[in-house]
Parts: sequence; structure tokens; C-alpha cells
Amino acid sequence: MGCLGVGAHEIILGVTEQSGWVPESVDDRLPSAARVYDFLLGGGHNFAVDRMVGEKVLAVQPDGRLIAASNRAFMGRAVRYMIGQGITQFLDLGSGIPTVGNVHEVAQKVNPDARVVYVDYDEVAVSHSELMLGANDNATIVRADLCVPDEVLAAPELRRLLDFDRPLGLLMVAVFHFVADERNPSAIIARYREHLAPGSLFALSHLTADHAPDQMAGVVEAMKNSRDPMYFRPYDEVAALFDGFDLVEPGVVSAPKWHPEIGVQIDPVEGVYAGVGRKPAQVQKSTME
Repeated sequence: MGCLGVGAHEIILGVTEQSGWVPESVDDRLPSAARVYDFLLGGGHNFAVDRMVGEKVLAVQPDGRLIAASNRAFMGRAVRYMIGQGITQFLDLGSGIPTVGNVHEVAQKVNPDARVVYVDYDEVAVSHSELMLGANDNATIVRADLCVPDEVLAAPELRRLLDFDRPLGLLMVAVFHFVADERNPSAIIARYREHLAPGSLFALSHLTADHAPDQMAGVVEAMKNSRDPMYFRPYDEVAALFDGFDLVEPGVVSAPKWHPEIGVQIDPVEGVYAGVGRKPAQVQKSTME
């Protein structure tokens, strides 16, 4: 919460056609960002209403699938970078619908003992994650609102798997463009940062309208009646979300430009800013406002 071989004209089997495990309380008439993102990634865990919104997004931003894919690829590179820095535990906030290349798949491929906790409030994302992770003792999902850090951090399953006395990898990938200014994104991040051990790494990506303002305005319009309206931010505001962290080179850049892999073709599409920061030994504490 980006396409991998799926054209916009192709019919994608939605979750309602697979069904069986979809929670009865889910309203399949209301689109969600997690399921629209799943559609853009070429996934099959979305409703007809999500696909309709996704098609609207693609109508106004034809690069929507490429932008989503570039964000997903950044997440994989960030996780591998963290593993290379000795990180063995991860907290993925706003994790969305599980699909190929999830954090636990990337991390545990390198280190089978890596531990991962996902957090999302979308019922479909949580239900499918529970099914996917049922046999994985080192990964779990917590249903909670990432904008309420104290609730997230108090979750028993999170505390069972993660040791906050040791560095961990905190991921907020493609999630804060769903958080309005009134909710004070910087204060939310600061609250999580306070609980991180020095040496922890923080990865964030964020959609922007800097490169295609008219097209991205159309994306905002397409999402405005969903459960998750969007709030794109310019470069300076995205960079400010890393306050309190030391940025890893090359800093905050377009997602494809962050630690590109040698020999891997990178589409130069713009639309997502991304970066990774490290918590230093001393950080001035702040409180939620």
C-alpha cells in the first residue's frame, strides 16, 4: 500500500470471485487504497469497486502501474540494504495486501531467522495476511491504525516478535500520502522513532505531484470518495519526515534512483520520493501533539 506483467485491459479475478475467507463485515462497495494498490500491482485480491477506481487512476495517470511497481521495487531494495546492515527484525506499517515480494519473503530469503510484523487496518489485507503467514512462526500481522502508535506498539504479537532494545527496520512505504496534515505525520513518525534503538533504520516512500501535477491531481480526484483519500506532498515536505534520522546516501530521491541494482533495468518514471534514514545514538525526544 505498482505493473508486473498485467495490462490494464486484462480481466483480473477479484477477491469476491475467489472468496471464502473475506470477512463478512467488509463493505465491497467502498474502495480501499490497499486493494487499489493490489490492482495496480497486478494482484487478484480486490473488489470490482477497487478495479473501477484503479482504472480511473490509470485513465488520468497512465504511468500508474509503473509508479506503483517502482515503489514496490524500492521496498525490496531497502529491506535487502537493511539486512546487509545487520538488521534482523522489521516493522512494516500500512503493509497492505500481501503479494509477491513482501517484506518477510525478501528478508527471510536472505536470513531465514528474520522476524517481521505487519500492521494494517484493512480487513481484507489482515485476513489474507493471516492465511499467508499461518505457518510462519517469524512473521505476523497486527490489525491496527498506524496513526495511533501507542496502540500499535502495545500489541502483544508485536512485542512477542520484536525486541525494541535492538535495532530494527521500520518501514512506512507508500502510506503517508494517505495521512492528512491534520493528523500530524511528523509527530506520528517521531513517536515511533522514540521507541527505536539507536542504529535502527527507517524506510519511507511517498507519492508526489512534483513531476506531473495535472495527472496526479486526477489521481487525488479518483481516490477522493474512497476510504483512503490521498495527500501528495512536495520534496521538502517528504524530506522533512526524516527529521531525527541521519539520511543514508543518496538521501531522498525518486524511488528508482535509490540504490539501483547493478544490471537491473530501471524505468526512470517519476512520482515517488524515497529514502532510508538511521537513528543516531542521541535523538531529542518529542511528544504527540
